[in-house]
Amino acid sequence: MDNFSQEHTELLQWYKNNGRHDLLWRNTKEIYHIYLSEIMLQQTQVNRVMSEYYPKFVEKFPTLEKLSTASLDEVLSYWSGLGYYSRARNLHKTAQKCPDRLPEDINELQKLPGIGRYTASAICSFGYHQEVSVVDTNIARVLKRYFATLDVSDIEVWESANKFLNTKEPTKHNLALMDLGSIVCTPTNPLCENCPLSISCLGKKNPELYTQKKKKEYESLELFYGIYGREDKIALVKTTGKMYKGMLELPTVDPIEENFIGQFKHSYTKYRLSVKLYKIDNLSDEVIWIDLDKIDSTPISSLTKKALKNFLL
Repeated sequence: MDNFSQEHTELLQWYKNNGRHDLLWRNTKEIYHIYLSEIMLQQTQVNRVMSEYYPKFVEKFPTLEKLSTASLDEVLSYWSGLGYYSRARNLHKTAQKCPDRLPEDINELQKLPGIGRYTASAICSFGYHQEVSVVDTNIARVLKRYFATLDVSDIEVWESANKFLNTKEPTKHNLALMDLGSIVCTPTNPLCENCPLSISCLGKKNPELYTQKKKKEYESLELFYGIYGREDKIALVKTTGKMYKGMLELPTVDPIEENFIGQFKHSYTKYRLSVKLYKIDNLSDEVIWIDLDKIDSTPISSLTKKALKNFLL
């Protein structure tokens, strides 16, 4: 007899009544679309993916084959604003390796660019409905609290997930745990009174131990960019640094105060940026001239897009 049969029943009932069933990628059988959603959701909030990026990307690249034949610049242009652009590059590489269909084997999936254990397990569970556990940040938090295991390795968390897996309804079980962590078992101020697992949860006896207290630390940077335009075009350069690698951005300049245009704040991953813009009349660097009316379909960084819209467009 399943040691967690009652908990599984309560969890699935909670999911039936409270789960996020309206998410687009939960209402498709297309494996590629499920895979795409998982890549987008790695570093981006659900509502942004749902309302802005996922529908637009799927409409432009509806299949792996369509994605595989697109240029990287085109793919990056549709990823613009999502950040962590290595995700888009790996997505493109994977499509080129598997233009027809993604592998069904979890180990084969992990051999593809940008697909680790979590993404592979998510594809196998949510796409192929296999009997596998899934552990993302939300699920890990639920499991650590439920089993009262605070400082444990990732391997031990996965072991807990395998131990707790509902083998009769593995896909719904994983989705339910994910939603439970997002809606109820939140990092701070968890709503234990609304939790279907509260009766047997070991961590609720010491909730202060399982509440996220450490604030994320950010690095402050000051950046200087130049705006060089002619007629209805703007000069951009291809980035080579860690931020926005491979995207187009404004050229960097040495600040000359009499050429100062304006400044704004911007956030990128762990950075809090103070961006200052300066007018320039010429450039020695090789530039790419972009029509201003084509900015939205060009693979430019979100920072550059903000600069142009605030001070030029």
